[in-house]
Amino acid sequence: MIKFIIRRILIMIPQLFILSILIFCLAKAMPGDALTGAAFNPHMSQQALQEMKQKLGLNDPMPVQYGRWIEGIFHGNLGTSYANQRPVTDIINERLSNTLTLSICILIVTYLIAIPLGIVSGRWPNSWSDKLITGYNYVTFATPLFIFALLVLFLFGFVLQWFPTGGSVDIQLTQGSFAYYVNKIDHLVLPTISGAIIQTVGTVQYLKSEIIDTKYKDFIKTARAKGVPESKIYTRHILRNSILPIAAFLGYDITLVIGGNIILEGIYSFPGLGQLFLQSVTSRDFSVVNALVMLTGLASLFGTLLSDIILSAVDPRIRIE
Repeated sequence: MIKFIIRRILIMIPQLFILSILIFCLAKAMPGDALTGAAFNPHMSQQALQEMKQKLGLNDPMPVQYGRWIEGIFHGNLGTSYANQRPVTDIINERLSNTLTLSICILIVTYLIAIPLGIVSGRWPNSWSDKLITGYNYVTFATPLFIFALLVLFLFGFVLQWFPTGGSVDIQLTQGSFAYYVNKIDHLVLPTISGAIIQTVGTVQYLKSEIIDTKYKDFIKTARAKGVPESKIYTRHILRNSILPIAAFLGYDITLVIGGNIILEGIYSFPGLGQLFLQSVTSRDFSVVNALVMLTGLASLFGTLLSDIILSAVDPRIRIE
């Protein structure tokens, strides 16, 4: 296992290098630059604009700019946000906690909903409960996230006014107080429910299929022939083997914890990395865009590695060498 992890980490180095080149080239291929974004004075003269580009190094050859960017990353410097005139690291750190909190809440609620539904649907197929769960899956699978989130926002935020419609916390509250944390949870409810309900469909279907497939295997028939109670067969044999695909996908789901949710954060005006990405693309603040995409790519690679490790830990029969 240790050799496998070390080998995978070493393989990630050239993958990250190639990813960094693609990110940088795609950012440079986009029209305009940070100085032509909305954050700067549209009445700035061309001479002043060229002087500022020269000062910031935007007129340097691409290999020189790429080398400067990579050198900064190795020193923990992700560059400066031209739109905000602040270090990119500081901007990301301010919003990272919000994205982590929202994504972890979505992940937990997703599994709390999906796993019981998958177990019920797989254990009693073709029953009325299975038909209801199947109908629920069809609806959630066919509903785009942005439409569902807008409906939830309109109904519970504007019509019923049960929950806040935007932000992460009311600014007038004192940070660290009990009311502050209660209000923060209040702001998390709508985006968490919106993201979790739409994401349950995959987990429910995978778990249902695995349970149905596992309960007809030979070792299950042998357990029944030995007189093992049906409840123990499901908990110790069927469910334990059926949960493997869910464990394998857990690493990929954790990737979303870092990458954030662009759609949800945009709709609910939630100040996280997803909303920051949208704002940076709009203002052509490519130093922030490059850092966020690079961070998401790194999280994806570690998520893949984590999936393999979790799968090996859940099933002792699997040994990664």
